Amino acid sequence: MKLNVGRIGKAHGILGEATIEVRTDEAEDRFAIGAVLETENHGELTVVSARVHNGILLLGFEGIEDRNAIEGLRNELLYTDVDIDAPGLDEDDYHVLQLVGCKAFLVDGDEFGEVTDVLNLPGQDVLSIKTVSGEVLIPFVRQLVPVVDIKAKRMTVIPPEIDGVV
Repeated sequence: MKLNVGRIGKAHGILGEATIEVRTDEAEDRFAIGAVLETENHGELTVVSARVHNGILLLGFEGIEDRNAIEGLRNELLYTDVDIDAPGLDEDDYHVLQLVGCKAFLVDGDEFGEVTDVLNLPGQDVLSIKTVSGEVLIPFVRQLVPVVDIKAKRMTVIPPEIDGVV
């Protein structure tokens, strides 16, 4: 499956490096030297250099050797093939697309809603669950989401109480 793993930002320096807005948890693999990334408007780009400068990923691409060429790629989205069913580094690693569409059930078995999005926030990921009473956000931590069954597309959630209402 093709997934967006980044976006090309502004040029850095004069030698054709670009800042990259990273949109993947596996940046060191997705943007490794030799990696081939697809774009919507400029075909495939092969990574020839990768480094971090002041916390920002900088990439150089084959055939792109100056600042003007990189500026022509600004805001271009980068895609790569990802096997979302491949096992993660540990059993609690899930891909966003595996979680979206899962039915959420309460501990007592009652249906709670459906996962519509996963928000990747600095502290932790948060599930956005559409319920009959509206959207509910639940931090994606084991204490509040004790069971996840990707194959069955279901999970058990313990929604936090808000003003005595669950």
